[in-house]
Amino acid sequence: MPSPIVTVVVPTLAADDALSDCLRSLENQTIERFEVIVVDNSGAQRVKAPGVRVIANNGNVGFGAAINQGIRASETPYVATLNDDAVAGPQWLEKLVEAAEARPGVGMCASQVWLSGTGLLDSAGMLVAADGSSKQRGNGVPDTFAGATDALCPSGSAALYRRKMLDEVGLFDEDFFLYCEDTDLGLRARWAGWECAYVPGAVVQHRYSHSAGRATPLKAYFVERNRLSMVVKNFPWPMLLLVKPASLVRYFWHLAFLMEGRGKAAEYRESGHSLVFLLFLTLRAWVSVTVRLPGLWRERRRIRRTRRITSREFRTILAAHSISLRRVAEL
Repeated sequence: MPSPIVTVVVPTLAADDALSDCLRSLENQTIERFEVIVVDNSGAQRVKAPGVRVIANNGNVGFGAAINQGIRASETPYVATLNDDAVAGPQWLEKLVEAAEARPGVGMCASQVWLSGTGLLDSAGMLVAADGSSKQRGNGVPDTFAGATDALCPSGSAALYRRKMLDEVGLFDEDFFLYCEDTDLGLRARWAGWECAYVPGAVVQHRYSHSAGRATPLKAYFVERNRLSMVVKNFPWPMLLLVKPASLVRYFWHLAFLMEGRGKAAEYRESGHSLVFLLFLTLRAWVSVTVRLPGLWRERRRIRRTRRITSREFRTILAAHSISLRRVAEL
């Protein structure tokens, strides 16, 4: 049998029935030359799946680290990532590989990801706001974005990456642990001149935040800390100088929507969590990034040394895939 051309890496924390549904969807793929690696972060070594390689960790090493384990354990020209709470359509892998093969400059491909059972889109690639907040393009709307050919970068919930690109720009940043690592990788790839194709035929149904929860203190902290880390590493100076005032604008919109009982802040409060604690987590995130600035600055210099586009070109790319601060707070 010909050797596989793509490795699908599925990280799992829950290792439950959702993972079983995910793996069954991979059994039905129309492409044959692929392999599956499940990285078990549950610490319980519960994953038993015939025909699937399993990497069992003693505990939760984080999303990015788990994906990196699968990448390092494989040699295929392409690596796909799929959340354990996602179900891939039969042509998912075939369409992603076709898109990458058709365009050598494409280093990553974004899937058409739907919020399972809602008829609403989860992701057609990622968008980035002025403060570095990243959100899924089309989240919560019934639009397929069928006419779009490109995205800024893919959501790591269902993506394809060219190994040549990963060898050049590096893997997921394991210090992020959870959230924003897909956008960080995508921006690093953009600096290196790689493109991202949007592949509407690569359809996935996603039970969003099945493992990590929708609005929790854990998520609030890591999203805030990691978006700050991401901008220090990737934003050009003109944009970096605006991150703090842009953050204040987003905080204002969070408060405004909270008063109306909608948006992420309201969802957080409705989940029974303290808003005072949320303020503490936000301050803690800023302090954490301040302490880590020397290491982040070294990463920033490394990215600049290997860039193939100018700061103006990078800003133009981000402008084409931007989302307003108001919308970030509203989602």
